[in-house]
Amino acid sequence: MPDTIATESARRDREYLRLISEKFPTVQAAATEYINIEAILRLPKGTEHFMSDLHGEYEAFCHIMNNCSGVIREKVERLYAQSMTKRERDEFATLIYYPAAIIAEKKASGADEKDWYLVQLHRLVEVCRSVSSKYTRSKVRKALPKYFDYIIDERINMDRDDFDKEAYYEEIFTSIIDLGRAEALILAITDLIKRLAVDWLHIVGDVYDRGENPDKIMDLLINHHNADVQWGNHDIQWMGAHVGNEACMLSIVDISLKYDNADLLEEGYGISLRKLSVYADAAMDDDARFLPVGCKPESAGDEARRIARMRKAAFLMQLKSEGKIIERRPEYGMESRDILKNIDYAKGEFCGARLNSVSFPGVDPADPLRFSAAEREVIDGLKRSFRTSEKLSRHMAFFIRNGSAYKICNDNLIFHGCVPLNEDGSYMNFCGHEGRDLLDHCESLVRRAYRAFYAGGHDEEAEDFFWYLWCGRCSPLYGREKITTFERLYIDDPEFHKEQDNSYYVYCHRKEFCEKVLRDFGIAGKYSHIINGHVPVRTKLGENPVKAEGKLIVIDGGFCKAYHEKTGIAGYTLIYNSHGLRLCAHEPFDSIEKAIEQRSDIHSEVTVFETRRHRLLVRDTDIGKKLADQLEGLKFLMASLQARS
Repeated sequence: MPDTIATESARRDREYLRLISEKFPTVQAAATEYINIEAILRLPKGTEHFMSDLHGEYEAFCHIMNNCSGVIREKVERLYAQSMTKRERDEFATLIYYPAAIIAEKKASGADEKDWYLVQLHRLVEVCRSVSSKYTRSKVRKALPKYFDYIIDERINMDRDDFDKEAYYEEIFTSIIDLGRAEALILAITDLIKRLAVDWLHIVGDVYDRGENPDKIMDLLINHHNADVQWGNHDIQWMGAHVGNEACMLSIVDISLKYDNADLLEEGYGISLRKLSVYADAAMDDDARFLPVGCKPESAGDEARRIARMRKAAFLMQLKSEGKIIERRPEYGMESRDILKNIDYAKGEFCGARLNSVSFPGVDPADPLRFSAAEREVIDGLKRSFRTSEKLSRHMAFFIRNGSAYKICNDNLIFHGCVPLNEDGSYMNFCGHEGRDLLDHCESLVRRAYRAFYAGGHDEEAEDFFWYLWCGRCSPLYGREKITTFERLYIDDPEFHKEQDNSYYVYCHRKEFCEKVLRDFGIAGKYSHIINGHVPVRTKLGENPVKAEGKLIVIDGGFCKAYHEKTGIAGYTLIYNSHGLRLCAHEPFDSIEKAIEQRSDIHSEVTVFETRRHRLLVRDTDIGKKLADQLEGLKFLMASLQARS
């Protein structure tokens, strides 16, 4: 047996040598690459940004992407605090955030564009030089925009003491302005600044929910140079709807109508609600409970009442779809959530609680989960739209390609919700899976459903599981006992409205528990952390997002406008750079239009809570470990090549 292992190891070594020798055929070529990697390993670690629970708030997210959570403003202040007035710095920062809008303003003002362009280009180059300083020239070159790569490379790497070249550099900008290319160059440099300021962006779940434009956020993420997503419960709801899960699809329709956001479906994704509207007008009664949020019954107009009828129709069909999944999947243990089957229609009760209404149009108490032909037609039409929307397909493909149930990155464990626990702190078991294995199982089923979907097929077991991930008690993305939408609509007693959090949210305040979870995921060390979203931190009540003596960081600060009053802020960005960790708490953002018009910015309160004694280098990161392995391979190759010569 040992001889067999040794033979196999020797075979792998030969194959490895063959592969890398094709790329580095000589000792000199291998040595050059070795020296290059050694230099990279000594560079400062790139900056990672973590954000969560965006909930469709596009304008605030877009602005934070443009100002890089305040990093750009810091650079401007550091470079120009002594040489520019505050108004000039505000103007210049806004130019970096929204270059096309500021250039259009300048053109309309009739001011001397040539001088203005020249001044701004010189300033932008200085900012670009500052943000590129921690990277190799090779990495910066790869990020340079096409057509202007040579010019920008020359300018940001110019020798400041070489006065003989000053006229040459000046002539480059003058020629660009004379040729009418200054605007394009400014757009290129500002884009490069933002790209270099944030090396890696992690979205810790819930791009989607009640906000108006999650589709626009998805477009930004797809175009980002290095972004990943740890799926949230609202994200998985949309992923499930796309592959054809009817319960997920109808719950999305319900949420969209509840927040009067049908435009997201109809205009954003091309999903028509016309058949639903026609059916609802014919089959539903007027029911004030289903009016859009913020609409009072006494002031509800025809459109609001139409939306209420549509929402009620979607909600009742959703309950039927959920009931069918529960019947198919007894392993979910969710029989108590088979709402329509647990209603006593004669008494007007649900699980012993008095209902405030027994108005369930289209529901037959004798067979409550049966769909009528009209309902089936509505659902089939919606399903076709969700499955075939080109834009939705593109966005969900990004979730599959760049997303996961959790991520381990640079000693951080990142996931949206929780690792489900029992009351005694032990891991919950779901169908034989618990802890890390449960999260792996969840991800494998999601990917299995999408493999079938992309192949033009249908995996019912995997497809059903999306709904469980959305609202099941053992779902690591949901993290609660049950979702009580029905109770909040039909039962007046507030005791039935509570959604009990999983025990994880009790134990996660304890350092020893967090360290155990980290170990179970293969992570250890003084500077390891769990990074969560999902549960808003009520900063205004004194809650601290940094818990368990620094081992857990909860970064849901209430991006969604509806949470601003509850949290007292409008979201967090966790920044992990070569110096350590700091948390930016963002104030509410008004609008992009106002930011441009008034040259205003989001004020962010920065808290530094973990500083490294020695600056982190690339060699200290996951990428650094891979590069170190490459160095060992190159050593092996050079020794082999030298032995042959």
